[in-house]
Amino acid sequence: MAELLLKNVTMKFGGLLAVDNLDLEVPSGKILSLIGPNGAGKTTVFNLITGVYKPTEGTITYNGETLNGLHSNKVVSRGIARTFQNIRLFNSMTVLENVQVGFHCRTRSGPVRALFKTRHERQEEKDIILKSQEILDFFGLVGHQNDYASNLAYGEQRRLEIARALATQPKLLLLDEPAAGMNPKETAELMELIIKLRDTGLTIFLVEHDMLLVMGISEVVTVLDYGQKIAEGTPKEIQQNETVIEAYLGTGALSKKKKPEQQKNITRSRQHD
Repeated sequence: MAELLLKNVTMKFGGLLAVDNLDLEVPSGKILSLIGPNGAGKTTVFNLITGVYKPTEGTITYNGETLNGLHSNKVVSRGIARTFQNIRLFNSMTVLENVQVGFHCRTRSGPVRALFKTRHERQEEKDIILKSQEILDFFGLVGHQNDYASNLAYGEQRRLEIARALATQPKLLLLDEPAAGMNPKETAELMELIIKLRDTGLTIFLVEHDMLLVMGISEVVTVLDYGQKIAEGTPKEIQQNETVIEAYLGTGALSKKKKPEQQKNITRSRQHD
């Protein structure tokens, strides 16, 4: 069953066609990766889902309800969270405070309770701290909870951004190039973390250029080129797909002499949007 469904989705920016009549299903409880060459439209798809853009044509539904035209905060309230290509943390806040921010989209205390620090508001704040610490423990960051986010190592900052997204209590988590800038050790740890998140019942929708990560953890891989879906299947099927090889390596890339090396290149590719 697909909980996220894009049907005939098109996005135009003036004369630029960024996404072209895209049909896409993100199955519940799975890891789906969206890949493609530079400028294929991958991040635009994420922006359409999360309310940054409204599609020019087509519909986006989540659990049967339309997302078209919803503001980003309303999309989060529906159970969808995301991270970004460039880390967006509150660097002047502590690690714990960054995660607490995520929880506040689910709080019930209104302005009056917050102003007068009512018993209900104080209890809710205590619960948020405890839940935030539990998330930090899951991500291996509880020992840094009082550190400023800016003082974390790069890989830890990436994990913190995912932790903050998880604090919004999503059912669907969109990760936009989470391995960008990571070294091999950090990437391997990230792969284990994403699988652990999936095993908790989360659906993971991933945009990533590190093909070792994509092919290592994905259950379904969808390939975009010039805004169009050109292939979809298991990692093995995608690695052997000649249309995908040509999209990554250019016209004329399908000569039999080059083909084995091309498949290696797809596996290793780190092209950027």
